[in-house]
Formats: sequence, C-alpha cells, structure tokens
Amino acid sequence: MSAPVQHVSRPHLARRPLGRERRLAVNVTPAERVGRIAVGLAAMAAGAFLLAGASAVLALALEALLVAAGIDLVVTGATGACPLYARLGRPSVLPRSQP
Repeated sequence: MSAPVQHVSRPHLARRPLGRERRLAVNVTPAERVGRIAVGLAAMAAGAFLLAGASAVLALALEALLVAAGIDLVVTGATGACPLYARLGRPSVLPRSQP
C-alpha cells in the first residue's frame, strides 16, 4: 500500500492571478537609461565579436559574461527598473510634471 499524499503549502510557488503581477518601480533616470542601452549594446557587440575568435575556455567564459552584462544593461535601461538599485534602497524616479 502506498502512503497517503500530503499536500504542503508553498505560498512562494502559488500562481498569482492575471493582472496582479509585481512590477518593479522605475528607479533609473532617463539619461541613465539611454546610457545603459548604449553601453549595453556596445558590450553585446564587442562580446559577440570576440566570441567569434575565442579559442581558450577562459576567454569564452569572459566574453559570454560580457554579452550577459550587455543584455542586463539593455534590459534595465529599456524597462527603467534596476533590481540592484531597489535592493540598495534607491528611491523611485518621479515622472516630470507637464507644464
């Protein structure tokens, strides 16, 4: 005979209803967002270029990390939300008031 199945409550695994997703607050200034996107695209391009000619394992790993860092910069620049800034307690950026 098999043992009865026990259901364990796991609230961290519970699905959220649609439309009730947690969104990060915008905490990156507009100028910094543009800079993040520009530097991120440059890092991705440089990493991809270097990956094409990489032969050593360490070089491959470092260049893959460069591409990953570029992707992170582009995503945080595009969304305006930086999880690291949120953890460090940087306040949200207030939208400019329209005159």
